[in-house]
Amino acid sequence: MSPFEHTRELPAPVAAVFHALADPVRLARWWGPDGFTNTFHTFEFTPGGRWDFTMHGPDGTDYPNASVFVDIVPEASVVIRHVAQPHFTLTITLAPTGNGTRVTWVQDFEDPDMAARIRHIVEPANEQNLARWEQEVAAPPS
Repeated sequence: MSPFEHTRELPAPVAAVFHALADPVRLARWWGPDGFTNTFHTFEFTPGGRWDFTMHGPDGTDYPNASVFVDIVPEASVVIRHVAQPHFTLTITLAPTGNGTRVTWVQDFEDPDMAARIRHIVEPANEQNLARWEQEVAAPPS
């Protein structure tokens, strides 16, 4: 199975889009599908740094997450390895456009069978995640 790939143009400069990813307060506001909230326990935004957090579903279910930042190129790309199940690598790239920033989001699951089984969840969740990021960068600074 191929990785899940999503692209969206966000109406903000690359620096602003990257900041909304690098700032844990802002990231906690938009990370995850619609209705989810986050509690960050560890956020070491540096190559090799840990990112441990709990996603809280709209039904009250908690989803523990553990990741490592594999690579970070400021204002260009971030590679995240999800080290809890299900294992995947998420590569986010940012590129300037005439109207803002093109975000490319590529999520590659280690187990293709798992990816196929959860495709119906992952594809809309990734789109919702990008939509929430777009809302975050469009909102006035808080």
